Order: sequence, then C-alpha cells, then structure tokens
Amino acid sequence: MAVVLDLLRNDQRPRHPEKAHRPDQPIQRKPDWIRVKAPGSAGWAETRAIVKEHGLVTVCEEAGCPNIGECWEKKHATFMIMGDTCTRACAFCNVRTGLPQGLDAREPDNVADSVAKLGLHHVVITSVDRDDLADGGAEHFAQTIRAIRARSPATTIEILTPDFLRKDGALEVVVAARPDVFNHNLETVPGNYLTVRPGARYFHSVRLLQRVKELDPTIFTKSGIMVGLGEERNEVVQLMDDLRSADVDFLTVGQYLQPTKKHHEVVRFMPPDEFKSLETTAYSKGFLLVSATPLTRSSHHAGEDFSRLKAARVARLAHSANA
Repeated sequence: MAVVLDLLRNDQRPRHPEKAHRPDQPIQRKPDWIRVKAPGSAGWAETRAIVKEHGLVTVCEEAGCPNIGECWEKKHATFMIMGDTCTRACAFCNVRTGLPQGLDAREPDNVADSVAKLGLHHVVITSVDRDDLADGGAEHFAQTIRAIRARSPATTIEILTPDFLRKDGALEVVVAARPDVFNHNLETVPGNYLTVRPGARYFHSVRLLQRVKELDPTIFTKSGIMVGLGEERNEVVQLMDDLRSADVDFLTVGQYLQPTKKHHEVVRFMPPDEFKSLETTAYSKGFLLVSATPLTRSSHHAGEDFSRLKAARVARLAHSANA
C-alpha cells in the first residue's frame, strides 16, 4: 500500500508526487474508434454550477472521464465523497494522491441536495480510498445513502466503493444502508496488481463482492475492469469466472486511457469487435448484464443499465420458475 504523507496544501504540491520520479511513458495517439463529445453544452454548464454550488467533488472531473460531456449534458454526475485526495497510488488513476483532510460532516446533506436539484432518478456515489480512517469511510457512505433516501426517496442509489482492506465490520455498515447497486471494481487481472494496483489484493476484492450477496442477496453487485494494460484474453476470462463464483450480476469492460506520461502506458488499444467478443463470453458465464465497449466506464449510462438489470433479474427468475 502506498500512503503519501504530505504537509503541504493541496494547491502547493504535485497532483501525483509519488509518480514524479518515474520515467515518462509515451502517450499513444487514440484510434479512430475512441472519439467523445467535448463538454460545453447548456446542460453541462448547469450540472457544473450545481456541483460547484455545493462544494462537491465528482469522479467525472477528478479521474478525467472521457464521457463527462455526454453525461453532464443529461445532468448525470457521479459524486466522489470524502474529498479529492486518495491514500492509494494506483498506476492508472488520475485522482490526486496524498494525505486527505478530515471528513466534511455536511457532505451527505450536500450530496442529497444536489441529487434533488438535478432531479436524478438514479445516482452513483463513489469515493477515494481512505486508508487513514478506522472504518475506511464506511459510515460516511451509509450517512450519504440515508441522506439521499430522506430527500429523494424515489431515487435509486448505486455505490462504487473502495475495498475496505483490513477494515473489519466496514462492509457490513455500508450494506446495512441498503444501496440498490454495490459496485467494486477489480480494475485489472490479478497478474497486473503489483504494478497497476499495488495497494489492493485481488482475492480480497472478489471476496468483498461475494460477501455483499451473503449479507443481502437483493442488492445487485457489479464490477469492472480496464483492458489495454498488458492482460491476456485467458486472464480476462478467468476473472469473469472468479466474479461469477462470487455471484456478481453486472460486468463492465472499458479501454484504459493513459492520463499523463507518468502513468502506466497503454499496452494496446482493443478494437470494438474484441469488446463484442468479450461481451458474448461474459453473457455465456451467466452475468445478468454486460457492458463492454472502448468507452464503457463504471457509471456511464448507470440509470439505464439499472433498469435493464432489474428486467434481466425478473426474466431469469421467471425462466427458473417455468423450468
């Protein structure tokens, strides 16, 4: 685990101090099939104004999501709670790293107010890793879920959590708040963890997702990976089997895009037909829903996907009843 201790203010230090001395990795030109709409519409500006008014952080901005123009135009934003500074230092991630500040007790209510103002039918809440907190931020997640439920009871809630590594009892706190979807991303195949996700443990993450289902089988579980980090197809297929063994419902697969020269290089841009092949394979494994495209991201089209997820569960239950 990489924890950076830095006493300087956030605006006085590099965004990724732990990467400063790494050799530069060339950034490859993106292929023709990776094209996104530039942000700047009236809807995008309105969403941005609401986010800034409440002093909130979004993963859309912090992680440099390529879909921000499309999503914010539709008033879809993924809120990132517990600050903008992560205690991990993953080689792929563009979120700031260092020693975070204390939690903002007003944040759950501020997120709930923004959800109400945006009129969201489905909201995604994620966070930085907070290894500095005794519970990894589990209670803050629970408070945010409860605040949204109180303010917007018809809104469905999807959370994208850290792994709560070595935080006994933390997962139980979050599950007890009953989100509709519990997402935790594996990010990559286990053979890449040492170089791509060194602060995490692959089988702990798989077990975390399995434990959610044991605690509350009604919660949908979801996980995602990036391709283009040097993985082999057979490793991705094995990862699918691991997730299905944990009874995970929904798999997302997207292309890794390198944020800066100091981040992990893109080993390969996977063409769309190979994404389609992975989707077909994943469905054959028994996932209720699969999204596999170059621009797929965990929260992209999350509301529409939630509706599809519910319909797929109903169809499967009906099929089982008639079998």
